[in-house]
Amino acid sequence: MVARLTESYGAAADAERAGPMAAYMKDVSPFLGIPTPLRRELSRAVIKDTPKPSEADCAALALRCWELAEREYRYFAVEYLRRHVSRCSSGILPVVRHLIVTDSWWDTVDLLAAHTVGPLVAADQALPAVMDEWIEDGNLWVARTALLHQLRYKSATDTDRLFAYCRRQAGHPDFFIRKAIGWCLREYAKTDPEAVRSFIAAERGTLSPLSVREASKHIGGA
Repeated sequence: MVARLTESYGAAADAERAGPMAAYMKDVSPFLGIPTPLRRELSRAVIKDTPKPSEADCAALALRCWELAEREYRYFAVEYLRRHVSRCSSGILPVVRHLIVTDSWWDTVDLLAAHTVGPLVAADQALPAVMDEWIEDGNLWVARTALLHQLRYKSATDTDRLFAYCRRQAGHPDFFIRKAIGWCLREYAKTDPEAVRSFIAAERGTLSPLSVREASKHIGGA
């Protein structure tokens, strides 16, 4: 599959697009210059008629894509994991953590958090304790993943954990953590706006203005 992927993506590379795409992502990785609609079309052709993967297949493909320089290969891996996360167990979490901390930026981390880590945690009662460790991690992208892993849980959200994580990182100086706090609160506010209003009101003195502004976007001031 990786051989087909590199042949397909390589043939579609566009050097004129690659530079601006890399610059937009702060040059965290080089790009091939493939626009998203075309990339997804090519990806569908690459995986067409391939057998359902095992967890080991998912891990191996993701790690191989992360060894390739251009960012589009990481996007393929992230989308492949999202597609097949139900075939994976907690055993793949160390691999996903490696992906999160390697050439980290929001474009891969956020999708891994919501669409791979989130479903893995929901499926395994032992994994919330791992998120309790991740929220304390010195790597901001690991901590951001812990904040965002419940992003799609809606009424299944563990609100005690959500609010505890936001309190734990409320004083973090980095934009990406402060933004993530606001984002996860804003998303949960779609399910329980009053709980989020109450939390913001209680924690306004510790939350950053950015976090409060993001969290309050659709529920008004707290």
